[in-house]
Order: sequence, then C-alpha cells, then structure tokens
Amino acid sequence: MAWEPRETTGYWWLWVVAGISWIIISVVILQFDEASVRTVGVIIGLMFLLAGIQNLALAGAPVPLRWVWVCFGLLFVAAGLVCLANPEDTFAALADILGFLFLLVGVWWMVRAFLEWAFNPLWWLGLVAGILMSVLAFWTAGQFFIEKAYILLVFAGIWALMEGIGDIGRAFAVRGLHRAG
Repeated sequence: MAWEPRETTGYWWLWVVAGISWIIISVVILQFDEASVRTVGVIIGLMFLLAGIQNLALAGAPVPLRWVWVCFGLLFVAAGLVCLANPEDTFAALADILGFLFLLVGVWWMVRAFLEWAFNPLWWLGLVAGILMSVLAFWTAGQFFIEKAYILLVFAGIWALMEGIGDIGRAFAVRGLHRAG
C-alpha cells in the first residue's frame, strides 16, 4: 500500500487537539506544590500512556516507517503501565530510572524530528526539545531521592508543555501540506 500524504494530512486538526490536551496537562501538573509519591507515579504513568497511545494511533495511519512509531508507542505504554501498577512501591524505582525514562522521551523526539524533516518546516523544534530533554535526563539522574518527587512533577510539566507546543506546530505544518496538496 502506497503512502498517500493527502489522506493523512486531512487529519491535521487531531494534532491541535493533542497539543491543547498536552498543554492543559502541563498547566495542571505545574499547579501542584506538594505532591504525594502516589500522585507523582500516577501522573507520570498517565503521561507515558497518553504518549504511547498517541504514537500507536499514528502508526495506524498510512505513514512511512510505521514500525518506529509502534516501537516507541509500545515502550511508552509499557513505561506507563509500570508506573500505574503500584505507584507507591514503584516510585523509588521510577526515581532511580527517571533519567533513563526522560532520555527515552528525548531520543524519540529527536528521531521524530528527523522523520518529519521532509514535510515539517518546524522539525528543528522537535530536535531542540529532544536535545534539551536528554540534557535534563542526565541532570535528573544525579539528584537525591527526596528531591526527585518535585523534579518529577516539574519535568513532567515541562515534558507536557514541550509536547503540546510541538504537536500544535506539527498540526499547522501538516495543514499547510494538506492545503498545498
């Protein structure tokens, strides 16, 4: 089956909806001043699930390199399920591997930026966000356990905000392709 860009670009508005959703999530997360360990685990788990579902939905679209979207979607869903399985007991492990999880997100953003290079003039925005998330991942890995609950919330809010801005930018790039096609 050949990829039909016109068919795919007709759904550009879904990127806007996803972007607005991510921005709302970021505002909600950044409103927490003191969060429990359970709350942090649940929020991070839901964010990973949302990112995984979004990538798996995109893998269902007629786009090239679907397997890349599927792989990252499954990784994000697995991370979300681990976080939600038992947030209290998994918080310590999550805090210890937080740097790795954020690195996973940063690498995906960089890969996605290069996948979108051909049709998205704002592809570099995803690349910059991926590099920043990767730097934050290494910085997070060196923090103390007690501080990680707050760092988790702040970075989760930053992650959601960057994802939302990226999705909205992507929506208008795809909309431009749709109108041109």
